[in-house]
Amino acid sequence: MKFPLRLALSGVLILLVLAGGVLWLTRPAPPTVAGIALPAGTEIGGKFALVDDQNRPVSDETYRGRWLLIYFGYTFCPDVCPTTLQTIANTLDKMGKIGAGVVPLFVTIDPARDTPSVMARYVHQFDSRIIGLTGTAQQIAATAKAYRVYYQQETPKDGTPYTMDHSSFIYLMDPEGHLAALFGSQITADELAAAIEQKLGQDK
Repeated sequence: MKFPLRLALSGVLILLVLAGGVLWLTRPAPPTVAGIALPAGTEIGGKFALVDDQNRPVSDETYRGRWLLIYFGYTFCPDVCPTTLQTIANTLDKMGKIGAGVVPLFVTIDPARDTPSVMARYVHQFDSRIIGLTGTAQQIAATAKAYRVYYQQETPKDGTPYTMDHSSFIYLMDPEGHLAALFGSQITADELAAAIEQKLGQDK
């Protein structure tokens, strides 16, 4: 290849690289909710039909007009679920009277073991305001799909009781049933209380 032609091709290559860099730098960032990036167009939440810890049928319409703080887990969870529920309980305490405007829901992803009575005993260990929700396997699957919750049963080879592998996010839903904020389970009670109070303040 002759030198002038090689030089010209090199220049074109440099221009393409620079153009690609400009496009990468200027491309729109994915939307974030409470610091968690969500793909554009992602919808979270929707209709559900479950049973509460008093064995009463409930749906998304039952709580319409109320702010909801929702967490998915299960009562046999050894670590993240009890830790997160305690964070939610502490958050409600820190919010004081403002916390009365938020309904905390704990939705099981293990309906085979988490009956209404089991859920009631479990959630009330953390706070009497937390409501446990369960249902049939199909109802739980539909609700988890609406909230984009991952869960899968894990059976140990040593014959010990199965566990549930699952995603761990806290959902703040507005009174119309739309996602207002999404939090990781590592958030502190102080951080969560401040974020919720800010959202509720925007609603006034």
